[in-house]
Amino acid sequence: MSNPGLFSQCLFVLLLLLQLLHVSHADVGTAAHYRPPYLPTACFGSDADQFPSSNLFGAAGEGIWDNGAACGRQYLVRCISARVPRTCIPGQIIQIRIVDRALSSVSRPSRDDTTIVLSTTAFGTIANPSAPFINVEFLQV
Repeated sequence: MSNPGLFSQCLFVLLLLLQLLHVSHADVGTAAHYRPPYLPTACFGSDADQFPSSNLFGAAGEGIWDNGAACGRQYLVRCISARVPRTCIPGQIIQIRIVDRALSSVSRPSRDDTTIVLSTTAFGTIANPSAPFINVEFLQV
């Protein structure tokens, strides 16, 4: 980079993200994906305003559902591995909002019993969307 200030800012953001995901003891789990229809949800019913404009949202698996306390929580999520090599998109970290419970979502996940079920947009941002599930690192923010 020819701009030293921009390089420093990019380096700082990268180091901050690495610190968030590694020093603060992020959790490891699995993520599946699901397609529309997404409404109604266990968290916010039929209110379409519950979905972030980025379409980066998901449904909580039983391990993080926490009797509904997961509703509205935000997580940083990144793909760390999958059965098929090169499924993960390197360097992609997304922030998602939990809007539903995977166990009762209207649209069924591509795989049951995962930690998080991601919207098609969210899943496709961090991994090849043809994969049924991926291994993820996630951190509540």
